[in-house]
Amino acid sequence: SLFDSPAERYLKARQSVQRFTVTQLGECCADAEDVSFHCRYVVHAYNFFLFPSTLGVTDVEFTLSVSSIQFLSHYGFDYNKFLKDGIPYMNEVQEKILSHHLLAGSWKVSSALDRDVLKKAIDEVTCWIAAAEEEETMILQDLSGYQMFEVQLVLRKALQNVWTQPLGDKKVMVKKVSPQHRQLLENSPYDCCQKEFILLSARGFTNLFQTLVKAKKPLVGHNMLMDLMHLHDKFYKPLPESYEEFKRNIHNLFPVLIDTKTVTKSIWKKCPFPRAPNLLEVYAVLCSSNLNPQDPTCPVIALASGCSRYAEKKSPHEAGYDAFLCGSVLLKSAHLLLCRSTDDAVEADPSFSRYLTVLAEYLNKVNFIRGGVSSINFSGEDSPCQHPPLLVVHVRGWPGLNERQIYQEFKALCRFDVRWLSKNQFILLSNKFKHVRRVLQDYKHHPHLRVSVYRHWRHSPHVNCLLQVSGIVTLWSLLAFVLGGAPCCSF
Repeated sequence: SLFDSPAERYLKARQSVQRFTVTQLGECCADAEDVSFHCRYVVHAYNFFLFPSTLGVTDVEFTLSVSSIQFLSHYGFDYNKFLKDGIPYMNEVQEKILSHHLLAGSWKVSSALDRDVLKKAIDEVTCWIAAAEEEETMILQDLSGYQMFEVQLVLRKALQNVWTQPLGDKKVMVKKVSPQHRQLLENSPYDCCQKEFILLSARGFTNLFQTLVKAKKPLVGHNMLMDLMHLHDKFYKPLPESYEEFKRNIHNLFPVLIDTKTVTKSIWKKCPFPRAPNLLEVYAVLCSSNLNPQDPTCPVIALASGCSRYAEKKSPHEAGYDAFLCGSVLLKSAHLLLCRSTDDAVEADPSFSRYLTVLAEYLNKVNFIRGGVSSINFSGEDSPCQHPPLLVVHVRGWPGLNERQIYQEFKALCRFDVRWLSKNQFILLSNKFKHVRRVLQDYKHHPHLRVSVYRHWRHSPHVNCLLQVSGIVTLWSLLAFVLGGAPCCSF
């Protein structure tokens, strides 16, 4: 809603982020290198399938949107890879819970499938160990993922005279040992079931997220508010209730944010830049030779050898490909702004720091879709959006109208967001001045709806209530003065 403040929108989006998971994450890193006195950016694009960690933490529940499934299926999303081979991840709260269970030995297997595998493994070992000699071994097979850890932890806790060791290829070796030998093995620094190794595996993609945080490189996205919220919730900490706390946390994690949606919105105003509705079309326009014909200083963007399929075929809505598009749009947009910002010829090899300088006014400004601000400022106060004036609709002789019906009434003419104001009154808000003028003109003589520009002192229920209370107090004061000041008669 255009009425949303950033804090209101954040609370709405927070509910969505908490319900859904991240299925795929794209990352694109670029190395700048000098080739024949020209700067070339060699791009390495990565595409990660993710799946929430199931190792000893509370079983994670998430929602699937049918329309999203259809959308991703249309673009070739591999759901089998997501479900079977997705990289685990966890945030700091989940990691603390897992760490506590590991230290306390209160191990819990949340997956029903893993419990069946464990039961089978325990049955095999207990049958074998009764007749086994010391130092004799057996092999457990067909263990996948976390089952390799879970089988070993459960067996070691249940049986004091066994030791376990992973062999790779979904196999675990079980050895019958003496108590003294078991104690020596437990103190070995090479034991793969030590807490640190288990946490490292359970963190999964979170390890890479933490590396990115430590690097403090500029983080680039396109319309990236929801991306930042998912990064915070899934890999750092559960999203706080406070919008301001969320902003502070993100700024501490990533001190430099660049939203290419914010940048390209500005280019539409400053440069002869055709508007494009999505990232792929923005990229196509910026790559067009009509925009900067034969510009020798334009940055050269080359995909690394392992990412060449993105150069051969478009893969829209695949996360790694979208990351590549986003980084390319940033470089091309920055170069375009640099060319427009100086009357002199651009130097032959503009450095990335030069591009950051020309992008300075957009840093940490993340696009805010249809709301009370145009962008969220992660390094300061949010600036209010310059909307057209509010309109107030007064309903006469048309009882029972609600917000939805008012919206449908004006929908055919133009787009407004509607809020109930008081009995028989509604507020309209648009992001286009021409819509305001059109409605004021077309509804001048409507038999049931009177439309006028909203005036706070006149239309606000709080102001009206205050005026009514003040009027009553004034009237009673006047009556008290008149009655109290009348002459007394004595008989």
